[in-house]
Amino acid sequence: MFVDHIQIHAKAGKGGRGAVSFRREKFVPRGGPDGGDGGRGGNVILRPDPNVDNLVEFHYQSNLKAKNGDNGGSKNCTGHGAQDMIYKVPVGTLIYRMPFTPEETGPAPRDTTSFLDLETLTDEEAAKLEHRHEPRKKKVDPDELELVADLDRPGVDFVLCKGGDGGKGNVHFKSSRNRVPRQFTDGVDGEEGVFYLELRKIADAGLVGYPNAGKSTLLSHISNAHPKIAPYPFTTLTPHIGVVDLANYRRVTVADIPGLIEGAHENVGLGHDFLRHIVRCKLLIFVLDMAGSEGREPLEDLQKLRKELDLYDPTLSERQWIVVANKMDLEGAKTKLKQFKTRYKKLEVFPVCAEQSEGLDKLKARLGELIPEEPPAPAEPEAAEEN
Repeated sequence: MFVDHIQIHAKAGKGGRGAVSFRREKFVPRGGPDGGDGGRGGNVILRPDPNVDNLVEFHYQSNLKAKNGDNGGSKNCTGHGAQDMIYKVPVGTLIYRMPFTPEETGPAPRDTTSFLDLETLTDEEAAKLEHRHEPRKKKVDPDELELVADLDRPGVDFVLCKGGDGGKGNVHFKSSRNRVPRQFTDGVDGEEGVFYLELRKIADAGLVGYPNAGKSTLLSHISNAHPKIAPYPFTTLTPHIGVVDLANYRRVTVADIPGLIEGAHENVGLGHDFLRHIVRCKLLIFVLDMAGSEGREPLEDLQKLRKELDLYDPTLSERQWIVVANKMDLEGAKTKLKQFKTRYKKLEVFPVCAEQSEGLDKLKARLGELIPEEPPAPAEPEAAEEN
């Protein structure tokens, strides 16, 4: 199962209660107050991990909850703070905050249908009972939500919900007029909320094209990826990322985006589920069936694909892009390639036959030129040695 967007509920731990205690020892019969503070509640933390590739974990565990802090003790002992709950997410996860009221997570109403005489119910009451078990589903539009964080760097933890502080013990309320304080404060509730997680794959380049254009075959021959390949459309249903080895020990990542169809920007088919993964790509590679083996014309394919991307996100039309003319071994491909180059004279076109690995070396060399090399991360300053 591949999950790239999901709604979750998170609740941090509550702080422990402050203690009411007085010092009582053998030779100190009337000692002062010594009630300790409560411990801090646990945080709910999301950690971007490059070894995690989707959000399937939250499909089975959508309620993230941290433990409460321990109560304070006598002898000014502070309660133990609760352990933080850390959940791993893929690098490239966006976090949106959704409207939330505490009643949404309350227990479901008790089912009393078995105690009712269904024949005496009105049509309106029967309709309500008929849908009593249906979950509350909300159509989520990320553009209408508040963006909380963009987890695009591995290992940088994000505190989704902060745990509450512990309450104060009675030692804080002593004074010259209040020598036997019995006041204390309860722990603070931890933060709580409903969030929408959306995964956008991070890759240097993205393969864009119609179903069965040969994107998966191309990726499997230029990288170490092994996507499913079959001679029918929509073989690829989830994005795949392959690492392409270049000269001088360089590496770039290429994402195989599932095939687009006309109307994808309006979420026709699984349009938005596919298009979201090319937003972060620096280079767009349009893979065209230059032979027209599926009954389409490569010129029309390119125009429609560019239109779909522009309607989904206008900034995508400003990205650098090239064209890979695939299936050049089939009849009619060379003639259509000549027509294609006549129409797009200044466009970079790379004729290849991905299945036979023809023309791929030139394509890989050009990828190394088009995709800039990432500068090395600055070294952390070493701590000064103590004399």
